[in-house]
Amino acid sequence: MHSFELLVNQFEEKFSKRHFPDQPTTLYDPNEYFLRLGGKRIRPVLCLMGNELFDNLHKDVWHVAAALELFHNFTLIHDDIMDKAPLRRGTQTVHEKFGINTALLSGDVMMIAAYENLNKVQSAFLHSILKLFNETAKKVCEGQQLDMDFEKIENISFEQYVNMIELKTSVMLAASLKMGAILGGASERNQNLLYEFGKKLGIAFQIQDDYLDAFGDPQKVGKQVGGDIFANKKTFLLIKALEIADENQKAILVNNQQTDIAGVNEILSIFKKCKVDEWALQLKNKYMQEAFAHLQEIAVLEVRKKHLVELANNLLDRKF
Repeated sequence: MHSFELLVNQFEEKFSKRHFPDQPTTLYDPNEYFLRLGGKRIRPVLCLMGNELFDNLHKDVWHVAAALELFHNFTLIHDDIMDKAPLRRGTQTVHEKFGINTALLSGDVMMIAAYENLNKVQSAFLHSILKLFNETAKKVCEGQQLDMDFEKIENISFEQYVNMIELKTSVMLAASLKMGAILGGASERNQNLLYEFGKKLGIAFQIQDDYLDAFGDPQKVGKQVGGDIFANKKTFLLIKALEIADENQKAILVNNQQTDIAGVNEILSIFKKCKVDEWALQLKNKYMQEAFAHLQEIAVLEVRKKHLVELANNLLDRKF
Protein backbone atom coordinates (compact mmCIF):
# COMPACT_ATOMS: atom_id res chain seq x y z
CA MET A 1 0.00 0.00 0.00
CA HIS A 2 1.30 3.41 -0.99
CA SER A 3 0.39 6.94 0.07
CA PHE A 4 -0.96 9.48 -2.41
CA GLU A 5 2.40 11.26 -2.42
CA LEU A 6 4.36 8.11 -3.24
CA LEU A 7 1.93 7.16 -6.01
CA VAL A 8 2.16 10.68 -7.46
CA ASN A 9 5.92 10.29 -7.60
CA GLN A 10 5.64 6.90 -9.28
CA PHE A 11 3.10 8.20 -11.77
CA GLU A 12 5.17 11.29 -12.54
CA GLU A 13 8.21 9.14 -13.20
CA LYS A 14 6.29 7.16 -15.83
CA PHE A 15 4.26 10.09 -17.20
CA SER A 16 7.06 12.68 -17.44
CA LYS A 17 8.06 11.95 -21.00
CA ARG A 18 7.18 13.41 -24.36
CA HIS A 19 3.72 12.13 -25.29
CA PHE A 20 3.49 13.52 -28.81
CA PRO A 21 5.57 13.46 -32.01
CA ASP A 22 7.98 16.26 -32.83
CA GLN A 23 6.13 17.35 -35.98
CA PRO A 24 4.18 19.41 -36.61
CA THR A 25 5.51 21.40 -33.68
CA THR A 26 2.66 23.90 -33.95
CA LEU A 27 0.19 21.12 -33.11
CA TYR A 28 2.08 19.06 -30.55
CA ASP A 29 4.24 21.55 -28.66
CA PRO A 30 1.22 23.31 -27.11
CA ASN A 31 0.25 19.99 -25.48
CA GLU A 32 3.75 19.39 -24.19
CA TYR A 33 3.72 22.94 -22.84
CA PHE A 34 0.43 22.32 -21.07
CA LEU A 35 1.44 18.98 -19.59
CA ARG A 36 4.64 20.52 -18.24
CA LEU A 37 2.53 22.91 -16.16
CA GLY A 38 1.96 19.92 -13.90
CA GLY A 39 -1.11 19.51 -11.76
CA LYS A 40 -2.05 17.43 -8.77
CA ARG A 41 -2.57 14.24 -10.84
CA ILE A 42 -5.61 13.44 -8.72
CA ARG A 43 -7.48 11.34 -11.29
CA PRO A 44 -4.66 9.01 -12.32
CA VAL A 45 -3.58 8.51 -8.72
CA LEU A 46 -7.18 7.77 -7.68
CA CYS A 47 -7.07 5.01 -10.30
CA LEU A 48 -3.89 3.64 -8.74
CA MET A 49 -5.40 3.86 -5.26
CA GLY A 50 -8.60 2.17 -6.42
CA ASN A 51 -6.47 -0.71 -7.69
CA GLU A 52 -4.37 -0.93 -4.51
CA LEU A 53 -7.45 -0.93 -2.31
CA PHE A 54 -8.05 -4.51 -3.51
CA ASP A 55 -4.75 -5.88 -4.82
CA ASN A 56 -1.21 -5.06 -5.89
CA LEU A 57 -0.85 -2.59 -8.73
CA HIS A 58 -1.74 -4.23 -12.04
CA LYS A 59 0.64 -3.50 -14.92
CA ASP A 60 -2.21 -2.07 -17.02
CA VAL A 61 -3.18 0.48 -14.36
CA TRP A 62 -0.40 2.78 -15.61
CA HIS A 63 -1.93 2.88 -19.09
CA VAL A 64 -5.37 3.69 -17.67
CA ALA A 65 -3.93 6.30 -15.33
CA ALA A 66 -2.13 8.01 -18.23
CA ALA A 67 -5.33 7.94 -20.28
CA LEU A 68 -7.25 9.60 -17.45
CA GLU A 69 -4.67 12.35 -17.05
CA LEU A 70 -4.52 13.03 -20.78
CA PHE A 71 -8.31 13.14 -21.04
CA HIS A 72 -8.50 15.49 -18.05
CA ASN A 73 -5.98 17.84 -19.65
CA PHE A 74 -7.93 17.74 -22.91
CA THR A 75 -11.02 18.93 -21.04
CA LEU A 76 -9.02 21.70 -19.35
CA ILE A 77 -7.71 23.05 -22.65
CA HIS A 78 -11.22 23.19 -24.09
CA ASP A 79 -12.80 24.46 -20.86
CA ASP A 80 -10.34 27.35 -20.81
CA ILE A 81 -11.40 28.32 -24.32
CA MET A 82 -15.09 28.23 -23.38
CA ASP A 83 -14.47 30.14 -20.16
CA LYS A 84 -12.15 32.65 -21.87
CA ALA A 85 -9.72 31.95 -19.02
CA PRO A 86 -6.37 33.76 -19.25
CA LEU A 87 -4.59 31.59 -16.69
CA ARG A 88 -4.37 27.92 -15.77
CA ARG A 89 -2.11 26.86 -12.90
CA GLY A 90 -0.87 30.44 -12.75
CA THR A 91 0.38 30.36 -16.36
CA GLN A 92 -1.00 31.37 -19.76
CA THR A 93 -3.67 29.04 -21.07
CA VAL A 94 -3.04 27.25 -24.37
CA HIS A 95 -5.48 29.37 -26.36
CA GLU A 96 -3.97 32.57 -24.97
CA LYS A 97 -0.42 31.51 -25.85
CA PHE A 98 -0.98 29.68 -29.13
CA GLY A 99 -4.39 30.83 -30.37
CA ILE A 100 -7.89 29.33 -30.20
CA ASN A 101 -7.70 27.23 -33.38
CA THR A 102 -4.46 25.57 -32.32
CA ALA A 103 -5.83 24.98 -28.81
CA LEU A 104 -8.89 23.22 -30.26
CA LEU A 105 -6.78 20.89 -32.40
CA SER A 106 -4.21 20.28 -29.67
CA GLY A 107 -7.00 19.38 -27.26
CA ASP A 108 -8.47 16.97 -29.81
CA VAL A 109 -5.18 15.16 -30.30
CA MET A 110 -4.73 15.01 -26.52
CA MET A 111 -7.97 13.01 -26.32
CA ILE A 112 -6.80 10.69 -29.10
CA ALA A 113 -3.61 10.05 -27.11
CA ALA A 114 -5.77 9.06 -24.15
CA TYR A 115 -7.45 6.34 -26.24
CA GLU A 116 -4.09 5.14 -27.51
CA ASN A 117 -3.15 4.42 -23.90
CA LEU A 118 -6.41 2.59 -23.23
CA ASN A 119 -5.77 0.36 -26.24
CA LYS A 120 -2.72 -1.04 -24.40
CA VAL A 121 -4.96 -2.64 -21.72
CA GLN A 122 -5.20 -6.42 -21.98
CA SER A 123 -8.39 -7.80 -23.48
CA ALA A 124 -9.69 -9.30 -20.21
CA PHE A 125 -10.26 -5.77 -18.86
CA LEU A 126 -10.49 -3.65 -21.99
CA HIS A 127 -14.25 -3.90 -22.56
CA SER A 128 -15.17 -2.92 -18.98
CA ILE A 129 -12.59 -0.12 -18.84
CA LEU A 130 -13.47 1.29 -22.26
CA LYS A 131 -17.22 1.15 -21.58
CA LEU A 132 -16.82 3.06 -18.31
CA PHE A 133 -14.35 5.52 -19.87
CA ASN A 134 -16.72 6.31 -22.77
CA GLU A 135 -19.74 6.69 -20.49
CA THR A 136 -17.73 9.02 -18.28
CA ALA A 137 -16.36 11.09 -21.17
CA LYS A 138 -19.89 11.60 -22.47
CA LYS A 139 -21.15 12.67 -19.04
CA VAL A 140 -18.28 15.16 -18.67
CA CYS A 141 -19.32 16.76 -21.97
CA GLU A 142 -22.96 16.83 -20.83
CA GLY A 143 -21.90 18.52 -17.61
CA GLN A 144 -19.84 21.13 -19.44
CA GLN A 145 -22.78 21.92 -21.73
CA LEU A 146 -25.13 22.28 -18.77
CA ASP A 147 -22.59 24.56 -17.10
CA MET A 148 -22.64 26.83 -20.16
CA ASP A 149 -26.44 26.60 -20.46
CA PHE A 150 -26.82 27.71 -16.85
CA GLU A 151 -25.05 30.98 -17.64
CA LYS A 152 -28.08 31.96 -19.74
CA ILE A 153 -30.79 30.76 -17.31
CA GLU A 154 -31.77 33.03 -14.43
CA ASN A 155 -33.12 30.49 -11.96
CA ILE A 156 -31.19 27.29 -11.40
CA SER A 157 -32.22 25.00 -8.56
CA PHE A 158 -29.77 23.45 -6.14
CA GLU A 159 -30.67 20.00 -7.49
CA GLN A 160 -29.97 21.06 -11.08
CA TYR A 161 -26.60 22.42 -10.09
CA VAL A 162 -25.65 19.29 -8.16
CA ASN A 163 -26.58 17.18 -11.19
CA MET A 164 -24.36 19.34 -13.39
CA ILE A 165 -21.45 19.02 -10.96
CA GLU A 166 -21.88 15.24 -10.80
CA LEU A 167 -21.59 15.11 -14.58
CA LYS A 168 -18.83 17.65 -15.07
CA THR A 169 -16.57 16.84 -12.13
CA SER A 170 -17.66 13.99 -9.87
CA VAL A 171 -18.08 11.16 -12.36
CA MET A 172 -14.47 11.50 -13.49
CA LEU A 173 -13.17 11.05 -9.95
CA ALA A 174 -15.60 8.19 -9.37
CA ALA A 175 -14.73 6.45 -12.63
CA SER A 176 -10.99 6.79 -11.94
CA LEU A 177 -11.43 4.91 -8.68
CA LYS A 178 -13.72 2.30 -10.26
CA MET A 179 -11.34 1.62 -13.15
CA GLY A 180 -8.62 0.91 -10.63
CA ALA A 181 -10.99 -1.35 -8.70
CA ILE A 182 -11.80 -3.28 -11.89
CA LEU A 183 -8.10 -3.92 -12.44
CA GLY A 184 -7.78 -4.88 -8.77
CA GLY A 185 -10.40 -7.61 -9.12
CA ALA A 186 -13.00 -5.97 -6.87
CA SER A 187 -16.53 -7.34 -6.68
CA GLU A 188 -19.27 -5.39 -8.47
CA ARG A 189 -20.68 -4.23 -5.13
CA ASN A 190 -17.32 -2.94 -3.98
CA GLN A 191 -16.75 -1.26 -7.34
CA ASN A 192 -20.07 0.57 -7.04
CA LEU A 193 -19.48 1.62 -3.43
CA LEU A 194 -16.10 3.03 -4.41
CA TYR A 195 -17.75 4.84 -7.32
CA GLU A 196 -20.29 6.45 -4.95
CA PHE A 197 -17.46 7.45 -2.62
CA GLY A 198 -15.75 9.18 -5.53
CA LYS A 199 -18.94 10.87 -6.68
CA LYS A 200 -19.69 12.39 -3.28
CA LEU A 201 -16.05 13.33 -2.87
CA GLY A 202 -16.25 15.11 -6.24
CA ILE A 203 -19.27 17.17 -5.19
CA ALA A 204 -17.55 18.18 -1.98
CA PHE A 205 -14.43 19.04 -4.00
CA GLN A 206 -16.48 21.28 -6.33
CA ILE A 207 -18.08 23.07 -3.38
CA GLN A 208 -14.56 23.71 -2.13
CA ASP A 209 -13.53 24.88 -5.61
CA ASP A 210 -16.47 27.31 -5.80
CA TYR A 211 -15.55 28.59 -2.37
CA LEU A 212 -11.88 29.06 -3.22
CA ASP A 213 -12.71 30.80 -6.51
CA ALA A 214 -14.48 33.46 -4.46
CA PHE A 215 -12.57 33.50 -1.19
CA GLY A 216 -9.21 31.79 -1.86
CA ASP A 217 -5.78 33.36 -2.24
CA PRO A 218 -5.25 33.90 -6.00
CA GLN A 219 -1.49 33.39 -5.68
CA LYS A 220 -2.09 29.92 -4.24
CA VAL A 221 -5.14 28.97 -6.31
CA GLY A 222 -3.39 30.01 -9.53
CA LYS A 223 -6.48 31.68 -10.96
CA GLN A 224 -7.93 35.18 -10.89
CA VAL A 225 -10.15 36.08 -7.94
CA GLY A 226 -13.84 35.75 -8.73
CA GLY A 227 -13.28 34.04 -12.07
CA ASP A 228 -16.71 32.42 -11.82
CA ILE A 229 -18.28 35.82 -11.17
CA PHE A 230 -16.53 37.36 -14.19
CA ALA A 231 -17.81 34.44 -16.29
CA ASN A 232 -21.34 34.85 -14.88
CA LYS A 233 -21.29 31.22 -13.76
CA LYS A 234 -23.89 29.65 -11.55
CA THR A 235 -22.17 28.24 -8.47
CA PHE A 236 -23.24 26.83 -5.13
CA LEU A 237 -22.53 30.26 -3.65
CA LEU A 238 -24.66 32.19 -6.13
CA ILE A 239 -27.59 29.78 -6.00
CA LYS A 240 -27.71 29.90 -2.20
CA ALA A 241 -27.25 33.69 -2.14
CA LEU A 242 -30.25 34.12 -4.45
CA GLU A 243 -32.37 32.17 -1.96
CA ILE A 244 -31.34 34.40 0.95
CA ALA A 245 -30.71 37.86 -0.54
CA ASP A 246 -33.07 40.80 -0.13
CA GLU A 247 -34.60 42.40 -3.23
CA ASN A 248 -31.78 44.93 -3.74
CA GLN A 249 -29.09 42.31 -3.34
CA LYS A 250 -30.97 39.89 -5.60
CA ALA A 251 -31.21 42.53 -8.34
CA ILE A 252 -27.42 42.94 -8.27
CA LEU A 253 -26.85 39.18 -8.32
CA VAL A 254 -29.32 38.55 -11.15
CA ASN A 255 -27.86 41.32 -13.31
CA ASN A 256 -24.34 40.09 -12.72
CA GLN A 257 -22.29 41.22 -15.73
CA GLN A 258 -19.08 42.18 -14.00
CA THR A 259 -16.17 43.57 -15.97
CA ASP A 260 -13.90 44.86 -13.20
CA ILE A 261 -12.69 43.90 -9.75
CA ALA A 262 -14.94 46.48 -8.05
CA GLY A 263 -18.02 44.71 -9.41
CA VAL A 264 -16.66 41.34 -8.32
CA ASN A 265 -16.02 42.67 -4.82
CA GLU A 266 -19.61 43.89 -4.64
CA ILE A 267 -20.85 40.37 -5.37
CA LEU A 268 -18.43 38.90 -2.83
CA SER A 269 -19.70 41.37 -0.24
CA ILE A 270 -23.25 40.16 -0.82
CA PHE A 271 -22.10 36.55 -0.49
CA LYS A 272 -20.58 37.32 2.90
CA LYS A 273 -23.63 39.25 4.10
CA CYS A 274 -25.78 36.25 3.16
CA LYS A 275 -23.24 33.99 4.93
CA VAL A 276 -23.04 31.65 1.98
CA ASP A 277 -19.32 31.23 2.64
CA GLU A 278 -20.16 29.58 5.98
CA TRP A 279 -23.00 27.58 4.41
CA ALA A 280 -20.71 26.25 1.66
CA LEU A 281 -18.25 24.85 4.17
CA GLN A 282 -21.09 23.12 6.05
CA LEU A 283 -22.40 21.65 2.79
CA LYS A 284 -18.94 20.41 1.88
CA ASN A 285 -18.75 18.59 5.21
CA LYS A 286 -22.15 16.96 4.58
CA TYR A 287 -20.98 15.45 1.31
CA MET A 288 -17.69 14.44 2.90
CA GLN A 289 -19.54 12.44 5.54
CA GLU A 290 -21.67 10.74 2.87
CA ALA A 291 -18.54 9.85 0.91
CA PHE A 292 -16.90 8.29 3.97
CA ALA A 293 -20.07 6.30 4.70
CA HIS A 294 -19.76 4.62 1.28
CA LEU A 295 -16.06 3.95 1.83
CA GLN A 296 -16.84 2.40 5.21
CA GLU A 297 -19.14 -0.17 3.55
CA ILE A 298 -16.46 -1.51 1.21
CA ALA A 299 -15.57 -5.04 2.22
CA VAL A 300 -11.82 -4.81 2.66
CA LEU A 301 -9.64 -4.40 5.72
CA GLU A 302 -9.80 -0.90 7.19
CA VAL A 303 -6.05 -0.53 6.95
CA ARG A 304 -6.32 -0.71 3.17
CA LYS A 305 -8.60 2.37 3.22
CA LYS A 306 -6.17 4.48 5.21
CA HIS A 307 -4.55 6.35 2.32
CA LEU A 308 -7.90 7.08 0.61
CA VAL A 309 -9.19 8.59 3.84
CA GLU A 310 -6.04 10.70 4.15
CA LEU A 311 -6.33 11.87 0.55
CA ALA A 312 -9.99 12.84 0.93
CA ASN A 313 -9.24 14.83 4.06
CA ASN A 314 -6.30 16.58 2.41
CA LEU A 315 -8.29 17.44 -0.70
CA LEU A 316 -11.21 18.85 1.22
CA ASP A 317 -9.31 20.66 3.94
CA ARG A 318 -6.93 22.36 1.53
CA LYS A 319 -6.28 26.02 2.15
CA PHE A 320 -5.01 26.84 -1.34
